[in-house]
Amino acid sequence: MVVPTKARELSTLVEDIYSLFDPEVTHEPNEENLEHFATTLKEILRVRLAQREDVRSPLRFSSLGRKDRQLWYDAHPDGNEEELTPKTFFKFLYGDVIEALVLFLAKEAGHDVSSEQAEVEVDGVKGHIDAIIDGVVVDVKSASPFGYRKFETNSVQEDDPFGYVAQLAGYANVLTPGEEAAWVAFDKVSGDICVSRLSSGVIRDHDPGERITELKKIIDDPNPPDRCYSPVPDGKSGNMALATGCSYCKHKARCYPNLRTFLTGSGPKFLTTVAVAPKRKDGSLAHEIVR
Repeated sequence: MVVPTKARELSTLVEDIYSLFDPEVTHEPNEENLEHFATTLKEILRVRLAQREDVRSPLRFSSLGRKDRQLWYDAHPDGNEEELTPKTFFKFLYGDVIEALVLFLAKEAGHDVSSEQAEVEVDGVKGHIDAIIDGVVVDVKSASPFGYRKFETNSVQEDDPFGYVAQLAGYANVLTPGEEAAWVAFDKVSGDICVSRLSSGVIRDHDPGERITELKKIIDDPNPPDRCYSPVPDGKSGNMALATGCSYCKHKARCYPNLRTFLTGSGPKFLTTVAVAPKRKDGSLAHEIVR
């Protein structure tokens, strides 16, 4: 077992975790850490395999970074929302398992891990942090290679369609005001891990109380806000497609009643304007999903 001679720092987390897998060194896991990890996995499976419960309020810390119109639609459903598929729920399970594994390995590597799933509440809006590692509020993210690169290059702040910045900043504003926070990202394909910092200055600019007050006013308005994104050109064909942030939204058909979806072989293509029928890589016409 790793027995640190001095307090570890988050800056060495990645190398310390990798050191556990040194083939020249035998690492004996701490039994208490193992037991906690096993208990966490059992709870994850119980929750993810249980019947889904309706979420009564769209306001929670994980949604503070979502776009205004998306939150308004969440609060004013019309019954035509896109349903999450079983495959998507399985991905959520996979992400939960990776989070638990990373926190377990951080402990084994001698880092201080506390406040796992601690509840945070502001003005009646609740959320749960992943953990505090070495005094830093941390959000663990499992990502595709494309998503991972944004954390690795610390560019998630410039390209944040899922609202990760507001969520993490909100937690840090409450729990460690004036201090930085961080994402610990894991590439599901390569096994790469990185620590992506969120500065105290950015955190100060994302006060959760102010955002919650703003969102409550937006939700109470009888009319939805403007669209979150404008359609973008799909190559040079004259076709127009949904922006990335819209393509993942369950309300996209509500925003664009004439939206057309094509399967090109590299994932669905959501087109708001079709000048030329999309094709697959082999030159054949892409299959259109009829709603």
